Amino acid sequence: MDVAVFSAKPHDRQFLAQANDGQHRLTFIEARLSDETARFTDGAGAVCAFVNDDLSAPVIATLAATGTKLIALRSAGFNHVDLAAAEAAGLTVARVPAYSPHAVAEHAVALILTLNRNTHRAYNRVREGNFALEGLLGFDLAGKTVGIVGTGLIGQVFARIMLGFGCKVIASDPYPNAQIAAEGVRYVPLDELFGASDIISLQCPLTPETHHLIDDAAIAKMKRGVMIINTSRGAVVDASAVIRGLKSGVIGALGLDVYEEEAALFFEDLSARAIVDDVFARLLTFPNVLITGHQGFFTREALTAIAETTIGNISAFESTGAPLHPVSAKPL
Repeated sequence: MDVAVFSAKPHDRQFLAQANDGQHRLTFIEARLSDETARFTDGAGAVCAFVNDDLSAPVIATLAATGTKLIALRSAGFNHVDLAAAEAAGLTVARVPAYSPHAVAEHAVALILTLNRNTHRAYNRVREGNFALEGLLGFDLAGKTVGIVGTGLIGQVFARIMLGFGCKVIASDPYPNAQIAAEGVRYVPLDELFGASDIISLQCPLTPETHHLIDDAAIAKMKRGVMIINTSRGAVVDASAVIRGLKSGVIGALGLDVYEEEAALFFEDLSARAIVDDVFARLLTFPNVLITGHQGFFTREALTAIAETTIGNISAFESTGAPLHPVSAKPL
């Protein structure tokens, strides 16, 4: 099957080619999928897209007109896809529902440890010959209360890691997980989680209910000095609200691997340009804010699993007309 792979970085080429092993004809396109680049598919039966590719109704219409039948997402999230437009155009959408929950969970822990012990600041100080400890004071994780919003596969792995640190772990999820509850996680209402947690980690999907879940009202319920970590979806956090929380001191530390307007920033080298997103630029000015560029998934194990599942979706669609992991516009 002819497959046009958009937003193709060197690692995409490496891992997809390895998983493909000659099964399909992959064309790697470095540009993001958009209304302008959709014509580059050149009649490919499948388009392989990533999280910041544009799969709005106009793009889907162009893909359908040029012969595309399958949109194979190499991501778990699909909020960037107009599913109703895809269904109306006769396009099937597939995704990677899970790859390595350890990759994202461990990255969330890395953000916590870095922010708590100020290792990012200490690294720069030592390189300049500054060995002073002022401003680097942290706290013991043991005994602290960690609140997890969302206990899917990633949230479960994260919970077990934090239990291993000796933390008290509480969680909020519409569908509690009995196994981690038996291991020591206590499920509580969301407002109680906000009020009791020393650290809050967001591991939930982006839905209408979780959009801007962390807003001014939520922050007002939190402990002064709370640490907030987001490795889920950018729009779960209202960035302007957390800036206000940082300025007031309610938020003591903020770790982000995702950002609501990241499509204009992440996965590109913008070091020679000015950042025109004023909200993002303001976040970068806080010494207690740590931002990584959506790299939580970026491990060998995760990339291997993503590539294998993506190729599996394409192969299944070619042979049976249905991918292994379809996404439907109809609610479950």
